[in-house]
Amino acid sequence: MDVMEAIRNRRAIRRYRPDPVPEEAIKTLAEAAQWAPSWSNTQTWRLVFVRDPEVKAKVAAAIMTTNPTGINRAARGVGEAPILIAVCAQNDLAGFYRDGPRQGMPSTDKSEYWYMFDAGLAMQNLTLAAHALGLGTVHIGMFNPAEVAKVIGLPSNFVVVELMPLGYPDHNPPAPKRKDLSELMFFDKYGG
Repeated sequence: MDVMEAIRNRRAIRRYRPDPVPEEAIKTLAEAAQWAPSWSNTQTWRLVFVRDPEVKAKVAAAIMTTNPTGINRAARGVGEAPILIAVCAQNDLAGFYRDGPRQGMPSTDKSEYWYMFDAGLAMQNLTLAAHALGLGTVHIGMFNPAEVAKVIGLPSNFVVVELMPLGYPDHNPPAPKRKDLSELMFFDKYGG
């Protein structure tokens, strides 16, 4: 599948078939994340592939909803998907100098949160690779990270960045309308 085709056709999948995801596909997805760029090649992300239904249920219980119907679609998707990926990152490495007299010093005004950017790049790679393999994903960000960290046994210098159900789609949602490029890009100056 062409990269631009994967980018244009990928959708947020919230309903999954129970079919298992082959081990080879899981390794391919982990490798796609592995090859993502990161700050000074620190590769601070870690992926916890959760298959155990009891562990998935505990993680799903930590997912919040703002849906007025009370239906927690994210938690439902976690329960349906054969795999849940807990995306974690070391929060004290990316964005900081590593060598010399300024070791451990911030090297950008975004140093405190640079791990989020790195994890996002890795997950975009994984998401597009999953789509190319016929698998679906969705990014979940509304959850209690401390509770999820406890459930998956995360070390204290790591944080849970996002949750991502993974499986074969049980639906094919339409493409959402995108903003016109004229609203998103400028040359030389903002708005120019």
